[in-house]
Amino acid sequence: MKNQGRHGDFEQMMLPHLDAAYNLARWLVRDPSIAEDVVQDAYERAWRYFTAFRGGSGRPWLLQIVRNAAYSTLKTQRQRMEVSLISEMSPADEDGAEADVLDSSSGPEAALARRQDLAALDDALNALPVTWRECLILREVEALSYKEIARIMDVPIGTVMSRLSRARQALQRIADRQGLAPKNGMPWEAAQERALNDARQ
Repeated sequence: MKNQGRHGDFEQMMLPHLDAAYNLARWLVRDPSIAEDVVQDAYERAWRYFTAFRGGSGRPWLLQIVRNAAYSTLKTQRQRMEVSLISEMSPADEDGAEADVLDSSSGPEAALARRQDLAALDDALNALPVTWRECLILREVEALSYKEIARIMDVPIGTVMSRLSRARQALQRIADRQGLAPKNGMPWEAAQERALNDARQ
């Protein structure tokens, strides 16, 4: 009976954050199917350690677990890749990783523009150090506070602000260098915001 109550509390507190967990995992590991595995692993860990949850918002607590699970996965992948390189295996092609569903209700031209914005943003984000990228995603996509991000990343708030500033500046430099700034009559910041919002879907 006690376990049933714990299960109900866990579902009520953690299941509403499933989309946020997947978004963070996907942006970190860069592969939708691996992101699903990361989220499953994170939820299993969260369930196992749910008694350690001290109340408040469950999202930062869960996303910290997702982040740890994602980094564990990346570390394992890196080790496998090193073994694969020794065995003359070529790196996997990630071109198919962005299988986002396009909203075609506004017509094919708008859908194509959205796809181009998202692809450009994805390339720019890929060029960032992972710590900057995760900071940007947690702030811009998940709309977490600096305090929540600091807790998730286990760094001071000043570090969060510094990484966000550097990530935004780096994105702008990449956009300028690639000629992405004014696109379809829309400044890069607006394209960035729209693409990040699309990533929430």
